[in-house]
Amino acid sequence: MSDNVIAGFDTQFPVIDGVVGQVDAARFPRYGAPATFARLPRRDQVADADVHILGIPFDTGVSYRPGARFGPGHIRASSKLLRPFNPALGVAPFARQQVVDCGDLSVNPFAITEAIDTISAAARTLGADGATPLILGGDHTVALPMLRALHDLHAKPVAVLHFDAHLDTWNSYFGAPYTHGTPFRRASEEGLIDMERSMHVGIRGPLYSAADLDDDSALGFAVVRADDYEFDGVASIVERVRTRLAGGPVYVSIDIDVLDPAHAPGTGTPEAGGLTSRELLNTLRGLRGLDIVGTDIVEVSPAYDHAEITGIAAAHVAYEMLSILGPRR
Repeated sequence: MSDNVIAGFDTQFPVIDGVVGQVDAARFPRYGAPATFARLPRRDQVADADVHILGIPFDTGVSYRPGARFGPGHIRASSKLLRPFNPALGVAPFARQQVVDCGDLSVNPFAITEAIDTISAAARTLGADGATPLILGGDHTVALPMLRALHDLHAKPVAVLHFDAHLDTWNSYFGAPYTHGTPFRRASEEGLIDMERSMHVGIRGPLYSAADLDDDSALGFAVVRADDYEFDGVASIVERVRTRLAGGPVYVSIDIDVLDPAHAPGTGTPEAGGLTSRELLNTLRGLRGLDIVGTDIVEVSPAYDHAEITGIAAAHVAYEMLSILGPRR
């Protein structure tokens, strides 16, 4: 154990057993710098990393309310509240692994196919040395290029655990094949996902027709409805999820609108009747031990947020994902 520090202009990053952690709030107030996620070091401040946090400020794929391009900065601002030890899982996620903030990826907001290619290329680079990407969106379009990259890196399809109010397996909007409502249809069509092990959690609200569910099943997804939490409880749902996902790599894609608007008002397509933040966090804790190869947290739109409710929820979602990754290192 060491109390060495890496000195910055106005911050100090503690170093414990070779891992550079977050700025100590007892030495520098949490409302101060740096503006990275959880006040962790930047990628250029460490030699290597186990987890790369990357912002993708992109929302060209939205079909209703825009603004998720401002999500990464909003989540980072809310993450200043995070502390270094997670008592629910008994782990210090910033000490068990090297987590770094890679900043934001510059993507073309006027050319969606070019943006998708840019994201895929960046994800391949981030994961080339075995590090795990954690993406702060941005709209849900970003899941498709992430899955393309992970398919290439792992040389096989990966299971998708998708938390969302919506299926996101629709075919197109106004004839456009790439939107935030289509990424998992495209991913299934391209052979990127494991069709025997993928799953939606939190689905609710109106559909275009009953055929939406039939199409979704044919694309390889099982469904846990938001209402199942009321009747079955978190423990039962975690068991269903773990049974479905066992046996290979898993990509966890979390649309913040899986939460009820009371818990996440700052999103583009809210639906009544969603999960509580406690239900979501406890479900994520139940993923510990699975082979998580990447995560995205998307659709945080701060223009519709109030008192950072949505930003705080998203920051804690990221924290739980980092906490279940930590023990693997």
